[in-house]
Amino acid sequence: MKKLAVVALGGNALLKSGQKGSISEQEENIFAACDEVADLLDQGYNLVIAHGNGPQVGNVLLQHEAGFKEFGIPKQPMDICVAETQGSIGYMIEQQMRNVLAERGIKKNIVALITQVLVDEKDPAFSNPTKPVGPYYSEEEKEKMTEQQGWKFNEDPAGRGWRRVVASPKPKDISNWEVVETLARQGNIVITVGGGGIPAIMKKNGKFEGIDAVIDKDLASSTLATNIKADAFFILTDITNVMVNFNTPEQEKLKTITIEEISKHLADGQFTEGSMAPKVRAGIQFVENGGAETVITDARLLKKEGAGTRIIK
Repeated sequence: MKKLAVVALGGNALLKSGQKGSISEQEENIFAACDEVADLLDQGYNLVIAHGNGPQVGNVLLQHEAGFKEFGIPKQPMDICVAETQGSIGYMIEQQMRNVLAERGIKKNIVALITQVLVDEKDPAFSNPTKPVGPYYSEEEKEKMTEQQGWKFNEDPAGRGWRRVVASPKPKDISNWEVVETLARQGNIVITVGGGGIPAIMKKNGKFEGIDAVIDKDLASSTLATNIKADAFFILTDITNVMVNFNTPEQEKLKTITIEEISKHLADGQFTEGSMAPKVRAGIQFVENGGAETVITDARLLKKEGAGTRIIK
């Protein structure tokens, strides 16, 4: 029986620093990432692919803002914007993975799923929203948005204005994960939980409802990996290994490391919030909940077995 892997593509796999985000740029980046991820097929894995959407959803919010100011087109809520980017990025990954497999002479079905992720509306994150999204606003615009829409804002430390902040709650459950597992174990490549998933809550009457939030992509991917009983969870980023004492003369690459050891480094503040810390937490969560290993590394090293930082029990 083939092994099953969940692969979380980082934002750098879709859009490089300094790029404008044109479709041609994104397609070129995604082809390269898919070419690297496809190396896992040679290692006997069936694949589920997750992905970020940070730059893309930010651009969608800007587009909605411009359309509202210029033409009065109603702005769409965060859950709809996440759904938009899930569809567009999922389409690009599916297309470029098909191109990669065609070059390798491999025939596989590839399917991209629009995925809701259930969160708890009583999650403490909703009382303290910290995730910046969308454009910068003047103080006058900020006051107007606060009054009209109840948005919350934080002032940019660099003085660029005010940015809306939303909650980043923990994922509770992944919609249709059973379908994802069935399709993947049948040998299909499944693309899902894009951007951490479309944030949704369940009301007391049992109905689902979208909510303004951004779910951490790596935590959502880890939850999915646990649900579908994946053998391995790969978090792809732009560095070869997780490091301690980063950017100091004592900098050290972490290779194979236990949950207990890396948890101590996390507690000691070795990993930056908003960067490596969430990835480490997601990796720990997967192994704590029965996964064999989490691998955090650069996608270019996937063909080298044993590369990267490997979190084990």
